[in-house]
Amino acid sequence: MADVTQYSTIARDGEATIEIKRSKFLCTLQRVEDEADARALVERLRKEHWDARHHCSAFVLGPDAMTQRSSDDGEPAGTAGAPMLEVLRGRGVTDVAVVVTRWFGGILLGAGGLVRAYGDAVQAGLDEVGLLRRQLVQEWTLELDHMDAGRAESDLRSRGVQVLDVTWTHRVTLLLGTTDGEKLQTLVAELLNGRGRLHRVGQRWVDLA
Repeated sequence: MADVTQYSTIARDGEATIEIKRSKFLCTLQRVEDEADARALVERLRKEHWDARHHCSAFVLGPDAMTQRSSDDGEPAGTAGAPMLEVLRGRGVTDVAVVVTRWFGGILLGAGGLVRAYGDAVQAGLDEVGLLRRQLVQEWTLELDHMDAGRAESDLRSRGVQVLDVTWTHRVTLLLGTTDGEKLQTLVAELLNGRGRLHRVGQRWVDLA
C-alpha cells in the first residue's frame, strides 16, 4: 500500500438531530486520535443522555483508515452501527468517532427504517460539521535575524509555504511546513541570499485551509 500523504476528516466537532416517527436521533461527531478517545465519547454521552434507549457508535482511525469499529448498542444486528460506519466510509473520512443517541418515540421503524434513520442521522451530522483535508508535511526550521523575519515570513506564506510557528529570541526561528523540501531550500536561498539557516527537523499532519 502506498504511503498516505493526505486524508479527509471533519472540520469541527458538532451534532445534528433528526426525528422520524416520533423517535429522535441525535448524531454527535468528534475528531479522535485513538480508540480510547472514541470509547470515551460513547461513555460521556451515555451519562449525559441517560434517558435515551440506545447510543450506537462507529469510528474510523488512522490516515489509512484501517481501524474501523461499530456498535448497534441493543438495536437489531446490523441496523445501526454498520450503516453509520458505511456513511463514514462513503464520505471518505477518518480520525472521527460518531455516536447516534436514540430516544424511542413509540413507533417501530423496522429493520429497513432503522438502517435509513441511523445512516441519515450521520449524513446530517457530517453536513453540519463539514469536512477538511489533512496533509503530511516536512517540518523545517529557519533561523534568521530580526530585520529579515517579517518580510521572509510574508514572502514564504505568499509562495505556499506553511508557517507553523514563530519563536522570537535573540534571533527569530520560523517553523515551516512544506511538501517539497528541495523547492523550499531554493526559495529560501533566493529570498535571503544565505542570511538564514535552514534545517529539516521532522514531519507532521496539518489541517489545510
